[in-house]
Amino acid sequence: MKSIVTSIAIFGLALSLAAQAPAKPAPAAKPTPAAKPAPAAKPTAGEQKGDNGYKFDKTVHDYGTIKKGADGTCEFKITNTSKEPLVIQSAVGSCGCTVPKYDKEPIMPGKSTVITVKYDTNRVGPFTKEVTVMFEGKPEPAKVQIKGNVEAPPADTPFPAPGSGASGSGAPVNN
Repeated sequence: MKSIVTSIAIFGLALSLAAQAPAKPAPAAKPTPAAKPAPAAKPTAGEQKGDNGYKFDKTVHDYGTIKKGADGTCEFKITNTSKEPLVIQSAVGSCGCTVPKYDKEPIMPGKSTVITVKYDTNRVGPFTKEVTVMFEGKPEPAKVQIKGNVEAPPADTPFPAPGSGASGSGAPVNN
């Protein structure tokens, strides 16, 4: 019983000392910096923002499903909507299977030209590729996109087709 009384006394003394100790001030809250506005989204392939001095007739060409080895050529028509000549500085495919060709001559105001893009259709399966187009005097590139699915040719069957008259069981035929 004496040990219980002693334990209670020690606990009470510790509690009273803790209550008399000066409280530690809470750390000052750090000021949070003002939220920066999100940067304007850059146009991606498939969309054009504002008047850049040019306009594409389309920004996405969908081949749909095409056969392996088919002609993978498409065209993007671009019109100069500014009052100054427009010069294509470069047009680069996102990989070696996408090859753009373009006219190096200035596009006069109100006139158009074509960027021809050839995709290597010997690569079977779905694809989505971009062509990045840079213009002289324009800081932001334009992007156009091609997409589709290259279908593999049907596999050749080394055995006679069913119903061709030959036995498909592999057993000798007795006539």
